[in-house]
Amino acid sequence: MLTSTHYSAYNSFARIINEIWGPEVSESLLPDIEKLLLNHLPQSSQILDLCCGAGHLAQKLVQKGYQVTGLDGSEKLIEYAKNNAPNAQFILNDVRDFQLSSNFHGVVSTDYGLNHIINIEELTKVFKNVYTALLPDGLFMFDLSLDRRYQSDWNNSMLGDIQDEYAWALRRSYNSEEKIGTIDITIFELINQNWQRHDITWLVKGYFQTQIISALKNVGFSQIECYNKEDILAKTEDAIVAYFVCTK
Repeated sequence: MLTSTHYSAYNSFARIINEIWGPEVSESLLPDIEKLLLNHLPQSSQILDLCCGAGHLAQKLVQKGYQVTGLDGSEKLIEYAKNNAPNAQFILNDVRDFQLSSNFHGVVSTDYGLNHIINIEELTKVFKNVYTALLPDGLFMFDLSLDRRYQSDWNNSMLGDIQDEYAWALRRSYNSEEKIGTIDITIFELINQNWQRHDITWLVKGYFQTQIISALKNVGFSQIECYNKEDILAKTEDAIVAYFVCTK
């Protein structure tokens, strides 16, 4: 459970996020981010990348001429991010607690980062922090895996990979009553010619679209649009992952 400002449970997996997940995810998401967010922002505007991970998306935004600040709770991920996007600014902080002035034209959070906030009260705190950080008429775009996704393909599903210097396996399960998913990860890493094992657990929450819209309205967002991540032109009623685009 995320109980402290710095998320040590993500540090052991940071190398894998940096080398594998980050580049793939940022490349695949960029077209949707351009359509739903960037095309509606001024040139050279200020963007906050929330749950920025290893900074791959931040670097793509910098290359497009935006002024980017990334925020994440993992020290290791922030270290990678500073190397991957040297012209961006990065903040090590908890998304539930950060306080930034109203300087940002846009805020973006991708790759299900906000699913790791496992109750609606704390997620509402995140939304309040974002609302405060946005300029008037600023836009907030984020994605969430909905309960429907976890119900359909998460029961004891597994992922993994083997590289020369590390190997990892990930098992996912979902408690349909509590709406809580568990991600158990085992990593073997070659350090000083010795293999070391790390076991970590992440928790995620399966939210409903109506829950999220209500929380966003409660903190003051005036216009909220929802999109099906699999096809942004399709109906959101059938979405298993949704984009939310909100106007301050």
